[in-house]
Amino acid sequence: MPPKIKSPEDRELLRTSILDAARTLFVERGIEAVSMREIAKKINYSATTLYNYFSDKEALLQAVCDEDFLALASGMRDIMQLPDLIARIQAFCNGYAQFALSHPNHYRLMFMTPRTPCNLDITQIQQGNTEQDAYAQLKQVVQAAFDAHLFKAELTDSELIAQTLWASVHGVCSLEIALGHETWINWEDIDTRLRLMQRAILSGVLQHPENLN
Repeated sequence: MPPKIKSPEDRELLRTSILDAARTLFVERGIEAVSMREIAKKINYSATTLYNYFSDKEALLQAVCDEDFLALASGMRDIMQLPDLIARIQAFCNGYAQFALSHPNHYRLMFMTPRTPCNLDITQIQQGNTEQDAYAQLKQVVQAAFDAHLFKAELTDSELIAQTLWASVHGVCSLEIALGHETWINWEDIDTRLRLMQRAILSGVLQHPENLN
């Protein structure tokens, strides 16, 4: 029999348990295949208890996504204060990769599991808010570097640059998460792969790549 919820702290702990169980099941089995009843069973509660916290599975999924995307953006706030723009871009890419590799289950659900688009009616994240949205943070630093004429003159779309940087880091991280333990691939060290990818991409887009650290 599940324990009784006695305090606000207990309620918050249960909410966290629900989110963790949902995240794990969504990643393992796919979002469509998982029911609220199964999530409740995983933490030894009734489905009725879950509905006291979340109106339906869509609301629960959005809550999991909100928590994880907010955690990613929060981890980038200090990086966004770095005065040197190129160093900030490099640190941002490194911080993103660190989040992905330190929280692979979170990252799988955020970026590697098919799901419906973010529900703008119920999300707690304000898209474009650089306190809450890591993509907005990336666009901001890339736009600042673009305005400072740090990129090659033929590159005229700052958002395309941002998306290319994002895609390159995602590629290395998603391969490591999905296939990093496969013995049939003679993987180089993950840090070595990330450094080479970052240097290759930035060398291709920067006006003066010789200034890279």
